[in-house]
Amino acid sequence: MKEIIKKVKHIELKTKRLVDEVFSGEYHSIFKGQGVEFSEVRPYQYGDDVRRIDWRVTAKHGKPYVKLFKETRQLNILLVFDGSPSTLFSAKANKREIAGEIASILTFSALKNSDKTGLVLFSDGVDKYIPLEKGKKHSLNIIQHILTFESRAEETDLTDTIRKVLHYLNRRSIIFIISDFYTDGYQKELKMLSKKHDVIGIRLIEPLEKRLDEMGVIPIKDSESDKIKFINSKKAKKDYRESFQKKDEQIKAVFRNAKADLLNIDIADNYFHQLLKFFKMRERRFR
Repeated sequence: MKEIIKKVKHIELKTKRLVDEVFSGEYHSIFKGQGVEFSEVRPYQYGDDVRRIDWRVTAKHGKPYVKLFKETRQLNILLVFDGSPSTLFSAKANKREIAGEIASILTFSALKNSDKTGLVLFSDGVDKYIPLEKGKKHSLNIIQHILTFESRAEETDLTDTIRKVLHYLNRRSIIFIISDFYTDGYQKELKMLSKKHDVIGIRLIEPLEKRLDEMGVIPIKDSESDKIKFINSKKAKKDYRESFQKKDEQIKAVFRNAKADLLNIDIADNYFHQLLKFFKMRERRFR
């Protein structure tokens, strides 16, 4: 446990500076409030929208007053983390720690903007749900759960997970799904989720998956069944690469049809720059 606490602290220190100096402002620009609420009334000024005149107050004072409104800023941010073995497979980089650092950036950006965060851990179903809350202790708890979550499930069930997420949330939220999305049958549920919430998929990609043809004899272990097979021939490598590319296009199509965003992060590159570039692009799109 001491080692985990040390890791959490390290991630907090590493990401907090990025949040304070860069990402918090981007986060605030990208994710607007979900509506407006009445603030106060003041005397009418030239150029004010006449539709905002408060006729009751105007009649009382004998001169026009207008209603002022403010944006309801507080948002709900839900992280949905796939802890299945295939998602965490990596030859060199520690995918779990990268996922923890991404979660840290998102949760501390939310904290800095007084937004609530929550967490769903899943594999062949929902393993853990941490409801939406605010506070530094709560944010650190989310990171700790991502770093320590162990799943022995042989399959990934995103379909049932999405159904439960729909049940957990009673107001529009921003949902980040961190997964490899190597599962099928969730298209309908993702579309339903995207209609009610702002959905962003974050897919951590191991570079080895894309470059098998550059290597010699390759032992491949199915991370969810533990079976090992060896790939050597050019044809086998070509087939594997084409299978990866086909799955890649399928995942992109599922998110495109659901009108949800998808960010593919190559873990060999700087994930922060990839994350920042994605959100700057998203900000320009929604201006």
